Amino acid sequence: MSEVKFNFDNIDLVEFGVVINEADEEKAILVPVDENVQNALKDMAKETLKLMKRYAQNRGGPTKYEPTEKYESSEYIYLSINDEKAGHIKQLHYAENLLLDGNILDKIKHNPSSIFCYFCRLRDKKGQRLTALRKASQFKGILKKRLLSIMTDALRLIDGPVFKLDNNFSILVDSSIIHILRPNEFEFLGKLKEAILASVSKNIEAIRNDIPFVDLDGLEKYAKAHPRAARYLASIKTNMQISGITKESLKRVCEEAGVKVYEEKDKIKVQKGYEMAFLEILDRRRYVIELIEGSPERFKADSRKKL
Repeated sequence: MSEVKFNFDNIDLVEFGVVINEADEEKAILVPVDENVQNALKDMAKETLKLMKRYAQNRGGPTKYEPTEKYESSEYIYLSINDEKAGHIKQLHYAENLLLDGNILDKIKHNPSSIFCYFCRLRDKKGQRLTALRKASQFKGILKKRLLSIMTDALRLIDGPVFKLDNNFSILVDSSIIHILRPNEFEFLGKLKEAILASVSKNIEAIRNDIPFVDLDGLEKYAKAHPRAARYLASIKTNMQISGITKESLKRVCEEAGVKVYEEKDKIKVQKGYEMAFLEILDRRRYVIELIEGSPERFKADSRKKL
């Protein structure tokens, strides 16, 4: 995993914008900002990178994002910008000719829930781009408040829309990698739930090629109605560690783990109610330990890391 591909010492362009949802249509709109705000946005991006490096040092480097992993609220993970799960964020990173509207905050001040996120796009003198994103939770809350400001030694109410920047961003995107500081926000901003559910059939077909002796039709139907199962399919397809599995070994592991399957017309079928458990086996999350002879213990791993 490479460093962030961007030179913070030679920035020649700073853009600020918001993504809003109106009538089920998502729009990214640029907002003109002065030099002070531009400097604040640069500092936020630098602080984000500093936090990422700190997490990397403490945990032996960033790890690749996996949809079935359980992450801390803040930790450094990454994903290739060319990964199919990165499509929504990649689109914003490379978007051209975005609408510039200096009045957009005033237009949406009475409907703060329409704000999906805010972003900053930086460009260095070598032409390298960096996009930084953050969920707009503070902005949504602060628009509803009556705020005071000191003007010529006197307090006054601020009548216009107010935007409160955070101390850092949640995601940095360069030419090849999405660098993630807050995994939950990444899934929200990248609309991962929708993307993973939409990929169920495609993932099933990829998996079917490696284990043709398993009837996957029932699992496909189940995953389309259960987002967690869809995540397992995405993880199994991405890792592709199933090509060497045999019918006999899979049946044996299922029996040991207490996952009920049966064979019909030369294909393994999963008994109703055991769909999730079967996917956990394929994703290497079900295991059995027999420390006491004759007393096997079955476990499910919330996080999977090969030793």
